[in-house]
Amino acid sequence: MAWDHWLTEQGVEVGRKPNRIGEACSQEDIALHQGATAPLPNGIPTYTVQILNICVTGCNISAIHVSCGWFSTARTINPRVFRRLRYDDCLVNDGNAVPPGGSLSFQYANTRPYPLSVSSVVCHP
Repeated sequence: MAWDHWLTEQGVEVGRKPNRIGEACSQEDIALHQGATAPLPNGIPTYTVQILNICVTGCNISAIHVSCGWFSTARTINPRVFRRLRYDDCLVNDGNAVPPGGSLSFQYANTRPYPLSVSSVVCHP
């Protein structure tokens, strides 16, 4: 089996755990998790997003793009960490590589969480 799946108690897939040697990396080597955090003082809900390179083969992954709809936030995010380029296309880490085992995170504030998912990456051995 090429992949072991991580599942929640409800049976929803939330990530994939690589279980391979010598294969090229893919966008499935980037795990994206988000969860609710304490609201802003004015009551707007906030969410923390963590993006991880779970590649175990020594690959750097860059040009990470995320499907993000009309992503917007009432809380400032460093645009070098995460920014919307156009509808449904957000860029992670200013396009720079996230090394194996590396991660970055940010918080955003909006009345609802955005469905975020990795849409494309560039792999570097």
